[in-house]
Amino acid sequence: VVRDGGGYAVALAWSMPNVYAVDAGETIFTASDVGWVVGHSYIVYAPLLAGATTILYEGKPVGTPDAGQFWRVVADHKVKSLFTAPTAFRAIKKEDPNAEHLPKYDVSSLKYLFLAGERLDPETYHWASDTLGIPVIDHWWQTETGWPIVANPAGIELLPVKPGSPTRPLPGWDVQVLDTAGKPVDAGTDGAIVVKLPMPPGALPTLWNDDERFVQSYMAAFDGYYLTGDGGNIDGEGYVYVMGRTDDVINVAGHRLSTGSMEEVLASHPDVAECAVIGVADTMKGQIPRGFVVLKAGVEPDEEKLRAELVQLVRDQIGAVASLKDVAVVAALPKTRSGKILRKTMRGIADGHDEPVPSTIESADVLDALRPVLRRD
Repeated sequence: VVRDGGGYAVALAWSMPNVYAVDAGETIFTASDVGWVVGHSYIVYAPLLAGATTILYEGKPVGTPDAGQFWRVVADHKVKSLFTAPTAFRAIKKEDPNAEHLPKYDVSSLKYLFLAGERLDPETYHWASDTLGIPVIDHWWQTETGWPIVANPAGIELLPVKPGSPTRPLPGWDVQVLDTAGKPVDAGTDGAIVVKLPMPPGALPTLWNDDERFVQSYMAAFDGYYLTGDGGNIDGEGYVYVMGRTDDVINVAGHRLSTGSMEEVLASHPDVAECAVIGVADTMKGQIPRGFVVLKAGVEPDEEKLRAELVQLVRDQIGAVASLKDVAVVAALPKTRSGKILRKTMRGIADGHDEPVPSTIESADVLDALRPVLRRD
């Protein structure tokens, strides 16, 4: 990705006080990998541009040595805004579902929690909100954009929160949803999420040494629009709902279904810490969904009963058309170092392909342990 450095700096400097509510002399703790765009933008550049204190933290939110490490950092450094990925909070919730480590630390300085990098499911949102008692702000952006596309601007005015939505587009971003023919869809209707050109400052103008790939990957699908690769909808009040990558929409017997919607239902079960749903090839229906759930620490349910409950939940809330009949309880899900679940890799293995281990994987052992389950060995 190539950026206009001057425009990037302007966008980052604007976003610090207006989106993240962090001004000069205040502290932001961005718990991410410095090698990823979040690390570039909001560990290194943006805090320094704003004259704020930034924290570089190496380690996981759990197991180093316990699930209270984020709270320790907040207390030690008087953090005002914490920015991390939803998977970090799912990990904390899994290890410490009752937040027993939190009272050990004075986190009164913490005013906002920002979550991004993957879809924030409502269950995780409610757990974080109820646990911390502060605004939990979901926001959506991409490596290519360099700074948030859709967010709740804490430094200007907090808009009413709708769990499952990162709120509304920020200044400069004309976000729309199109159907396969490139026509705008009605409010609440799913489609491809796009950004009408021109892009605002900070976004990519091309790919390094590959202008043709830039055009084909991002600009060719819909004339005059940047293709984000994400699918979702915009409601009647302008709130954006990002349901996941467009290749995570599966076709079950002619019905297009969002795996993100199914994950949202599975995550609502009180025993589930995190989950993933993928579409796998099926000779009769084209694709069928398969679910994988990780349980909260200390939970030891009857797995057959749990699977039946999860299948019924999806049937009740989405409908029989979802055809989710296969849910496996697993020890962990394969993720990148930034916390994104490797759904595409899981789908390829389940379909019988010899998928290589991605270079960005956090732990190859997790994927190795999951292969027999995916392939039903």
